[in-house]
Amino acid sequence: MHHNLDEFINENKRIIEEEMKRHMLRLTIPDQLKKSMLYSLEAGGKRLRPILLLASFKAYGNDIKKVLSSAVALELIHTYSLIHDDLPAMDNDDLRRGKPTNHIMFKEATAILAGDALLTYSFELVMNDPELTDSEKIYITKLLSEASGPKGMVAGQILDMEAEEKEITLEELETIHKLKTGELLRFAIKSGAYAGGATDKQIKHMDEFAYYLGLIFQVQDDILDVSGDPEKLGKPVGSDQSNQKNTYPKLLGLDGAIEKKQFYVNRAKKALENAGADNSYLMYLTDYFSNRDY
Repeated sequence: MHHNLDEFINENKRIIEEEMKRHMLRLTIPDQLKKSMLYSLEAGGKRLRPILLLASFKAYGNDIKKVLSSAVALELIHTYSLIHDDLPAMDNDDLRRGKPTNHIMFKEATAILAGDALLTYSFELVMNDPELTDSEKIYITKLLSEASGPKGMVAGQILDMEAEEKEITLEELETIHKLKTGELLRFAIKSGAYAGGATDKQIKHMDEFAYYLGLIFQVQDDILDVSGDPEKLGKPVGSDQSNQKNTYPKLLGLDGAIEKKQFYVNRAKKALENAGADNSYLMYLTDYFSNRDY
């Protein structure tokens, strides 16, 4: 299955990127804005969030055509968040995935507007999707706006900034990551399952799975910042420490962080079993998230 998982990831990554390009090329917008948007979209991301959405859909549904626009919308929002995260006023990063960040390549104002454009275009994609019924469009758009907005990712980002140079508890750290990283993953899992025809009870269990998956993702991120390979990561290691960020290794030590991650993995897999999706690609993607090295 592991070989199949690589195939699944690569094939769906290709499908998502083709679909993303199709939507972007259709846009008649100022040239510099389009270049800036495309620069960050084509910077070589792993596309894990939209792939998770497709995997969640496949656990219950059949033809992924139904959720392709939603998957692209999710990647647009993720990319917007990275452009804004890298800005001088936020993390002030010069490199992203081994390439100059958007505001380094373009003017800072252009980078801000490119992020704004990606965010708002994502909702347009879902609302114009001919594959979805009106009620599906409303459900998915509501979920997406909640996940990316002031109660979701944006809340996590401000809490993360406020926590710098402060001592915080593990519980507070989990809250930051649940919002900053977890909410978009939660959108991927919930909207995929919903569009695939999962029952309300199954969606509830999938929601729990998504919560733990978000934490797994973040713990591994923190671990890689301590012990990862800068070549593979496309950025220097140790930036969390130098930015005085609160991380799992800082609070629990490296071994403690690895142990905590395993606890989350066990919880995530149990939730998948309860959702009747333990025979899906999501089970293997959980290990993939836990063991990724970039």
